[in-house]
Amino acid sequence: MHGLTGKTPTAEPRDQLISRSMLLLLVAMTGAAPISMYILVPALPMLANVFGRDISIAQMTVSLFMVGIAFSQIVLGPLSDKLGRRPVLLGGLALMMLASVGCIFAETLPQLIAARFLQALGGASGMVISRAIIRDLYARDRVGSMISLVVAVMMIAQMLSPLLGGVIETSLGWRAIFYVIALVSVLVTIVIAVALPETRRAADRPPGASFLSDARSLTTSRAFVGYVLCQVLASSIIFTFAGGGPYVVVTQMGRSSAEYGAWFATSGLAYLIGNLCCVRFSPRHSLERLIWLGLALQFLGAALNLTWGLLGYNQQPNWLFGTHMLITFANAFVMSNSAAGAISIKPQAAGTASGLMGFLQMGFGALCSQFGAWLGGHFATPVPLNIAIVVLSLACAASMIFLVPRGGVIATEDLIEQAEEEETGLL
Repeated sequence: MHGLTGKTPTAEPRDQLISRSMLLLLVAMTGAAPISMYILVPALPMLANVFGRDISIAQMTVSLFMVGIAFSQIVLGPLSDKLGRRPVLLGGLALMMLASVGCIFAETLPQLIAARFLQALGGASGMVISRAIIRDLYARDRVGSMISLVVAVMMIAQMLSPLLGGVIETSLGWRAIFYVIALVSVLVTIVIAVALPETRRAADRPPGASFLSDARSLTTSRAFVGYVLCQVLASSIIFTFAGGGPYVVVTQMGRSSAEYGAWFATSGLAYLIGNLCCVRFSPRHSLERLIWLGLALQFLGAALNLTWGLLGYNQQPNWLFGTHMLITFANAFVMSNSAAGAISIKPQAAGTASGLMGFLQMGFGALCSQFGAWLGGHFATPVPLNIAIVVLSLACAASMIFLVPRGGVIATEDLIEQAEEEETGLL
């Protein structure tokens, strides 16, 4: 618990274990699943034509992929606490590798959808375990900046993956996309097997600890619930806007899908810049202060977007996306630092905390994406979508105000230590 209380650990300094090569490993394992999801998106119309199915069925290769990511995290996170980071991560990547081969040889769309689901189950191991590894290696005050750094580097590849997928599909056919995914999976698995040490220390794991005991102690912590809700609701802003944005720009504003794609890229750029700024500011400011900065900017952007909508300015994409860039810039501060707070509540259960948070993020995000699409498709103005984003912004702030104690994680950890000591005394 030294990372939370400020006490110097005996194995000092753990931060020195991190290098550029470790950063690249974290980026590779984190990006495996999201890049595999987005690289196939340009080929969805081709899949529908090749297999003679409706585009909504082809879309399931992406939607069920998200479901696989959600359920995988809630299983693999706790397993990494129990068995170690390396074996669970290598097992997940091996499953992703085999599932990619299954995608190559799929003869029907249901077979491809099933293989993609397994691909997500394996690939999500990198997403959940990378956060736990960062918590293993870093003191609490450094976790937020390291998550931001990993996300920033990964986003560059993630933003380019649809372009790469389109080029591959046009030049070599849709199956070539899975050849690339399979090859990259093999390379990442080999590199991690050779270069990644086990970061979970057996001494940090109390005897008799289990998923149920870890989940119980985490979910009964107001601070953990507050940080997780803040992170999940902040990410849901992105999912909601992504679901409704195409309908707003293409249907309501009468613009082309290509123009929507160009405008949407500005949101990704703002999120990337936000993560880089978070890395820069993190050494000089506390985790809670950075969250509140993000929440303030996030609400300001949401309120401006609603104002432009009520005044009629939001019928132009530059007004809509101009203020949405402020929202996504602030989003980076909120998401990375609230995630850091959540996995720092109980460091010896960082995998379980990361898994629970990832499950809720993807599950609730999928619902918000559908809700955003309904708002964009059933109204003639973007105002309902603007209102939804304002509400989510306020809910983010409320989770911090009403659930996270003054003093943040440190105050909460003191309460957890006191409860554990009392329980030990009773035994």
